[in-house]
Amino acid sequence: MQARIRDRALEELYRRAVAAREVFPAALPPYRTLPQPLVASGFERGTKLNVDLFFDFLRTGITPGEEDTREVVEIALGRVRDGEPLEEVLGRYRIGAEFIWSHMLAAVEGPERELLTEAALPLLHYITTLTARIATACVHRAHDPRWELLERRRAIADALLTGRDPIEWADEPAIAVPDAFLIAVFRLSSARIADTGDLRHRIEAIPGVFLRLDSGGWTALLPLHPGDDGSATIAALSARLLPTQEQQTQRSATRRPEQSPPAAANHPAPQPDSANQATHAAPFWVGVTVASTREAVPELFAEARMLAELGRCLERPQTLCRRSDLMFEYTVAAGGSARVGLAAVLLPLDPQPLLAETLEVFVDSGFNQLATARLLNIHRNTVTYRLARIHELTGLDPHRPTDAMTLSAARIARRLESAAFAP
Repeated sequence: MQARIRDRALEELYRRAVAAREVFPAALPPYRTLPQPLVASGFERGTKLNVDLFFDFLRTGITPGEEDTREVVEIALGRVRDGEPLEEVLGRYRIGAEFIWSHMLAAVEGPERELLTEAALPLLHYITTLTARIATACVHRAHDPRWELLERRRAIADALLTGRDPIEWADEPAIAVPDAFLIAVFRLSSARIADTGDLRHRIEAIPGVFLRLDSGGWTALLPLHPGDDGSATIAALSARLLPTQEQQTQRSATRRPEQSPPAAANHPAPQPDSANQATHAAPFWVGVTVASTREAVPELFAEARMLAELGRCLERPQTLCRRSDLMFEYTVAAGGSARVGLAAVLLPLDPQPLLAETLEVFVDSGFNQLATARLLNIHRNTVTYRLARIHELTGLDPHRPTDAMTLSAARIARRLESAAFAP
């Protein structure tokens, strides 16, 4: 192939590889044990580096040196450090190469296709070289005392959360396993958050903490000191969760706060300022419970996980999620199979978005018609008509306290189901 034709074909292949690289993250299944928001930026960076490094290799014929691949290797090591199996991390290089290769093969012809066929052997050489360097680096790091300590602490967290004896995993007197813990389950927003890694490291830095990552976020077991019923530890944790000013400016999604239904349908109208004040959804949520014994950890872990999921699915503006603040929502969430039937109560409103919106505002405004009319900028009689239609379609009267509670519960159940609630 002539040099000029080859250069053009190489440039066209690179352009198509970049296009395939952009859609690759969405096609790849998430890590089984790592939260997607935590690894997304590193994954995209690694994919870009690999494409650029390979095409430099294809262009020059010179294998990338260890310094050239250092950042890619460090990204992979970070995933292994976080607890993802090495074979899972290395397997993604094969999957990525196959994905991008197949996308280019389906779209090129002529000189580009010929060059792509010639590039098969260099691609194999590149992938095997890179994965060998990652595996070698992991072997070297495996003997690092810091990695060994992290692995033991992660094993202790696993044992505590699953009801097994954690002492056998301590392996040395230096790792003290207390009897009581504050359990904090973190669930991350699906929105892009630049500070997620920094948040995790701030939690890891808490003295004596045991931390385990999972696909939705992570769980931290914070030791309780004698005499602490959890209040002091929760306060200390809350201080670490405070966002910086830069993080606050990144919050753009707004939601009305979730409210538990009142005992009666008629309540004082909210003040104009508070009624119209937009609240920002938190970038992450933390379900917290206190386990006074090791044996109680698994059961209370399930509760904390459910609380964190409630925060995520309902997009609460408050980061900290305690059962005392979510009693009604927790009851709905714990309904299991009954939750699906409860969510179906609102199906008749699906073809009527104005009625659904009116119900949302009516509940959020404390079941107050005047406030609902003001917030929707409509006449009070229009609100009355729409509520009557809701009664007609669902069989539930929003003005009756018991029916209002059912509608509130159905609304929560619907949001949990649509957000893939995973307790």
